[in-house]
Amino acid sequence: MDIRHRNNVHVLGDGPVTLLLAHGFGCDQNMWRFVAPEFARDYRVVLFDYVGCGKSDASCYDAVRYSSLDGYATDLIEVASQFNDAPIVLVGHSVSAMIGLLADKRIPGIFAAHVMIGPSPSYIDQGDYVGGFAREDIEELLATLEGNYLGWSSTMAPAIMGVPERPELAEELTNSFCRTDPQIAARFARATFLSNNLADLKGLAAPTLILQSSDDMIAPRPVGEYLARTLANSELSVIDNIGHCPHMSAPLACVAEIRPFLDSLEIAAVA
Repeated sequence: MDIRHRNNVHVLGDGPVTLLLAHGFGCDQNMWRFVAPEFARDYRVVLFDYVGCGKSDASCYDAVRYSSLDGYATDLIEVASQFNDAPIVLVGHSVSAMIGLLADKRIPGIFAAHVMIGPSPSYIDQGDYVGGFAREDIEELLATLEGNYLGWSSTMAPAIMGVPERPELAEELTNSFCRTDPQIAARFARATFLSNNLADLKGLAAPTLILQSSDDMIAPRPVGEYLARTLANSELSVIDNIGHCPHMSAPLACVAEIRPFLDSLEIAAVA
């Protein structure tokens, strides 16, 4: 199988370390266009689309495989395997942070480090853990999405993106949602919002930067603080930004936080 074709893989720049940029639900690799060129000056930057998203090969979509995050983790492993001649740092937005966690659990050390942007190990409150949503909230969200995906997209995308002073970004996210096949989007949403990776966190040993917006309705600040307490080798950076996509709405602030983290890793020597 041609993984590069299947996942619409593109490579920018060159360097002793590879940054693998993994998009979130309803998005595609184009969402990285504000930050990818900044890193391509010093790193090899790999962009891709999950099967069923963006310009991936839709004929490869399998409803059973992609009914859980494990299927997407397999995609991620297969893309990463094409570029394992150098240390790989995974930069995962939203659900891709946990997809990367699952990939690392399956193949420990596949990633030399993780940058998690707006991550959440569980969107549902449970016990002392604050995920931001009650179970019934998530069920209602999924029912609305499955019943009227286009209407859901036009309502939710602006709230997810934030930054009302830049309506073009909300419009772009809406259009990205709307380009996704509704059935594929519904399965991905169910796999995302009902996932629970709390038990997987303690197994991650790789250095991890948790990058969070100061105001994020999808991954509120207590989630980032919980991750920072739980992940053994992690640090939390909070960006002054409203919304769940700071790599789009505050790209320079993201780059300013990620670069020092990358510089501190000292991993190029193992290439």
